[in-house]
Amino acid sequence: MNFDIPVSGFPDTALSVAGLTDYIRFLLEQDEQLRQVWVEGEVSSAHHHRSGLFFTLQDPDGSVAIKCVAWSGQLAKLVQVPTTGQQLIILGSIRVYPQRGEYQLSVWQALPAGAGLQALRYQQLRNRLEAEGLFDPQRKRSLPPHPQTIAVVTSSTAAAWGDIQKTLKQRYPGLHVLFSPATVQGEQAPESIVKAIQRVEQDGRAQVLILSRGGGAVEELACFNHEHVVRAVANCSIPVITGIGHQRDESLVDLVADAAVHTPTAAAERVVPALTELYTEHQQRVAILHDAVYHQLDMAQNRLQQMQNRLRRLRLDRQVQQEIQTLSWKRQQLIQTTSGQLQHATQQLEILRQKLATLDPKAVLLRGYAVVRRENGAIARSAQELSVGQELSIQLSQGEVKVKVVEIQND
Repeated sequence: MNFDIPVSGFPDTALSVAGLTDYIRFLLEQDEQLRQVWVEGEVSSAHHHRSGLFFTLQDPDGSVAIKCVAWSGQLAKLVQVPTTGQQLIILGSIRVYPQRGEYQLSVWQALPAGAGLQALRYQQLRNRLEAEGLFDPQRKRSLPPHPQTIAVVTSSTAAAWGDIQKTLKQRYPGLHVLFSPATVQGEQAPESIVKAIQRVEQDGRAQVLILSRGGGAVEELACFNHEHVVRAVANCSIPVITGIGHQRDESLVDLVADAAVHTPTAAAERVVPALTELYTEHQQRVAILHDAVYHQLDMAQNRLQQMQNRLRRLRLDRQVQQEIQTLSWKRQQLIQTTSGQLQHATQQLEILRQKLATLDPKAVLLRGYAVVRRENGAIARSAQELSVGQELSIQLSQGEVKVKVVEIQND
């Protein structure tokens, strides 16, 4: 490309350095996009000056960088003060400095990027909910000591559901369990969990609710920090216990729930007592009551004997007789009261014994029933599962019999 140079040596359109710089500054500083722009990058260097913090923001590969400044009056307003190596999201505007012929980003706000941004959002939500009093211990309700119906909110395909069922069946047979399935991972999880909790409340039968899932990465457990889920738990009309499989960090749902444990199995153990433990505790209470009754009776007899000896020494036969009658009446009243309490405790013990007896599979066999098992030990429940010639074992109340199928009748 050729340029024609006037005879005078200078073109008429030549700009001064100041003119060119002013033109560039006008273009950059008046551009609407550059007057408020978000920029993400890594802080490659930073140094403090009395006028502010000067640092360089660059792309991860280091190929492109831009100089930035956060003035002293703005530093205290930054969520994250830039330091070397941090990944930040910067809000600022482009400014041109004519003396150096440079431009830089004048910083208004700095936020952590990536995982740091998620942590910031988590902390902001936690602070807001805490300010509302949702984590106040006084809001937490006690779990019912002997619930007859409980609800479980978790995924139908998760191992947590199987662990909870197994634990409840072992500890408290006959318990009524309502299952409200929910998605507990992914973008659809928060809405799914909220709807599952609402179904339990609308049903109205459950006395306590277990919200649970197994372990997982932090990202997989993000739904339990979602504001909608936290508020659904906080506003639930029945007590809620969480059993979410993580050991290090508490989720916001854990903080707002009435009780929180680290695993689904622990949640199931917390909501119901073990029937065998109840039986043992009852036996201990009966023994303690028995000892207390006889201790009181022994003390009364000793006191009676002391009074008799005292009256004999005073030779007040009439008063002695009156005291004897009074003590005799009190003794009879004490015996009646303690006998009634002992009889009531014995009846409760017999009810528990009968309940345990009904749960004993051997008792069923003693009534004439038998258990038919196939070769692999599995219980045969239908004639359609068997075939002619198949060998079976029949377990009776006493002994076991080996048989072979000769005919099958399907009714």
